[in-house]
Amino acid sequence: MNKRSLSVLSIAVLLAVTLSGCDQSVQDPNTMFSEQHKDPIKELEITSNIDRSQFKYKQTFYVPIYSDIYTDRDNRKVLLSATLSVRNTTLKKPLFINKIDYYDTAGNLVKHYLKSTIELPPMATLNYIVEKEEDKGGSGANFIIEVEGLDDTVTPVIEAVMIGNFSNKAFSFSTQGTPVIHD
Repeated sequence: MNKRSLSVLSIAVLLAVTLSGCDQSVQDPNTMFSEQHKDPIKELEITSNIDRSQFKYKQTFYVPIYSDIYTDRDNRKVLLSATLSVRNTTLKKPLFINKIDYYDTAGNLVKHYLKSTIELPPMATLNYIVEKEEDKGGSGANFIIEVEGLDDTVTPVIEAVMIGNFSNKAFSFSTQGTPVIHD
């Protein structure tokens, strides 16, 4: 093989390795850590029409997320990873989630997580990870989550757990979802 062919081959191999490392499904912790190694939101998406005429419960929740906090020493910013947890607390009724939207500290929409409604089976939990490296949300980030169900017995438990470390110390804390009052 001549030098030119070897150089072209080397560049092609390097590009292939680099591009294969960019596969989001391989890097996404929500896919990596799920039991079937599939996106948990996509797995719960409903593909058929829903008869909402029977739904008597609908609520929107505000869930604070801290994608970073400041330490008291030198006012350093510490990045945090967060896990959003939506839990269906009923034994026999599904919970329908219509919206999971992520907002930053200034109130700007960062990301819509749902393309369509998802159905959370009885006693099931949807956990979704916001990685530490995702710092677009800031210290005042939040989720807005809209849910529906047959009646108010399907009231979910919605929480977020943040974890991080600074120097040789690790810490964690949690927040609760709060119902949003619509005027």
